[in-house]
Amino acid sequence: MTTQFHLALPCVNVNKTREFYSDILGAKIGRSAVKWADVNLYGNQITFTECGPFKFECKSYNFNGDILPSFHFGIILNKSDWQEVLDRLKSKKYDIVSEVKFLENKVGEHHSFFVKDPNDYTVEFKCFTNSQEIFES
Repeated sequence: MTTQFHLALPCVNVNKTREFYSDILGAKIGRSAVKWADVNLYGNQITFTECGPFKFECKSYNFNGDILPSFHFGIILNKSDWQEVLDRLKSKKYDIVSEVKFLENKVGEHHSFFVKDPNDYTVEFKCFTNSQEIFES
């Protein structure tokens, strides 16, 4: 078994959250009940529990001139899968918050795009030019 992560987050509406992750992003829904759902996002488990909005005070930060959300989560994909998700979102006319190339011509160069889910969480999808540089400095 490969190592996977688990993230648990509150949500405002579990049904809208299920729809976004399954219908918009194409993720699989795992175990669920009336007030919670497990989402399989590329082999990683995100559990959403309907209990209201998440409050986070540090909204954003500046990285090389780009304003990024302080609190976000995401997935690292290979280029073809990354492009497939981006194309899927665009075909559904889903709002892409930002599409950016980071660290151009430097170690760790990668493309990212960000979308908002129904709970106002920012989800980042990124692909590295050289996957060997994901943790390099």
